[in-house]
Amino acid sequence: MKRILYFILAIFILLAWSSCRKDFDFSPSTGNLTFSKDTIYLDTVFTNIGSSTYNLKVYNRSNEDISIPTVRLSQGEASNYRLNVDGLPGKQFENIELLAKDSLFIFVETTADIQTLAQNSLEFLYTDAIEFDSGNNLQKVELVTLIKDAVFIYPDRDETTGIIETLSFDIDGDGTPDETSIQGRFLEDDELTFTNEKPYVIYGYAAVNQGDVLTIEAGARVHFHANSGLLVTNSASLQVNGALSTDPELLENEVIFEGDRLEPLFEDVPGQWGTIWLFDGSQDIDINHATIKNGTVGLLVDGNQNDDKLNISNSQIYNSSNYGIWARASSITAQNVVINNSGQSSFAGTIGGRYNFTHCTIANYWNNSFRQFPSVLLNNYVTNEDDVDIPNDLTEANFNNCIIFGNDNPEIILDEISNGSAAFGFKFTNCLIRFQDTNNNFTGENYNLSNTDLYDSCIFNSDPNFKLPFENKLMIGDDSAANAAGSTAFLIPQDILGTTRTTPPDLGAYQHETFDED
Repeated sequence: MKRILYFILAIFILLAWSSCRKDFDFSPSTGNLTFSKDTIYLDTVFTNIGSSTYNLKVYNRSNEDISIPTVRLSQGEASNYRLNVDGLPGKQFENIELLAKDSLFIFVETTADIQTLAQNSLEFLYTDAIEFDSGNNLQKVELVTLIKDAVFIYPDRDETTGIIETLSFDIDGDGTPDETSIQGRFLEDDELTFTNEKPYVIYGYAAVNQGDVLTIEAGARVHFHANSGLLVTNSASLQVNGALSTDPELLENEVIFEGDRLEPLFEDVPGQWGTIWLFDGSQDIDINHATIKNGTVGLLVDGNQNDDKLNISNSQIYNSSNYGIWARASSITAQNVVINNSGQSSFAGTIGGRYNFTHCTIANYWNNSFRQFPSVLLNNYVTNEDDVDIPNDLTEANFNNCIIFGNDNPEIILDEISNGSAAFGFKFTNCLIRFQDTNNNFTGENYNLSNTDLYDSCIFNSDPNFKLPFENKLMIGDDSAANAAGSTAFLIPQDILGTTRTTPPDLGAYQHETFDED
């Protein structure tokens, strides 16, 4: 009986609520809409590459339910912009209902071909507008996008199977090409010089073939799509010929490697692309005045530990989601190099090798996630699939007039194979290092900081007085412990910015400066 009474009561309440409800009565809008912005800047995109999605919020601040007769792009179907209004895609919409004191979202994207807009132009400012209603009630929100022309390099795709071309090259050194799963293609002869005339956009890996040299001229801009990069194969070479810039913000003569997303939101996002891979057997690599940013591994350097494989100078490597420079049984000479903000180590010299760093700032102020490794990691072995350690000599690892610092402690780890079956040669001379072993976790002679054969004239745990380390500004100030702490025996006359060094020199890649007070 109770169930029947409850059922009758529920029906009564439902009927009473329905009888009180009034149907919504929408009247035409009268041009009194308000918007979250009056112009939508879709930032810069490359020709024929889609932009990010941007949003506009449209408000009805009146006390009446309204209907917007039309919402459309000024250029109609010819527009290169695309809209989505309340979940519906299109370029023109009619009778869009909007309740009193309510709002709706409009999402905007664009893809444009610069050659159809302005032939022979490297940049074109493309505009349109979203129009609401017409006549005396017309309201507009402007749309603005800068379209850039570029040189695109990408692998072929089989039209029948859809399979993307992969690279085949000699991996094991037997002279026979080996198939890989790396998507990409080798650069043609007429592609082996990158100029500063247009940006380069690379999909997959652009590979330098055996015997070829890729030359990148001063001021060139190289952009990589996700999971893309450069690969320099056996007996191939890379020459990055950047030059000193007069504007430290524009870096007009620097060679810049970064991702292909140009919106400000992506300016400092790590891991947007793969790596510059200097494969085992590649040779005579020179990198000068380069900025390598937002990759997974900035530079992956393999093999040739008995040769002068990589010379890098006056260069910056930032925002690498794994390693800034990851060397494996290789050889590197670095001068005036700055590395910062790496998900693992800023420099990892693994499986032995031969490394010489002079007047370098190797820091790590990563704060995107937990960081397992220090700024500098050295070891002399690799563990195989059977969990057996395979030794290889760390012939030398010399750090002279350097700063090694970060937001963790300690910022160096010296991981020597336990059985002593390979050389582990290293020395820090006139360096500022963050290493404070308060819990005595690091023992053995490698961590004997008073041993001048390993740590000569070093300063530990004093403030380097970086300008803005979390923003990759690692210039040092007047109060830096690195000031005048260097040795003239390793003096490089000018710093990374071309400033003449004092005698004795400051440590790191920068001569100290007086910071402006905010």
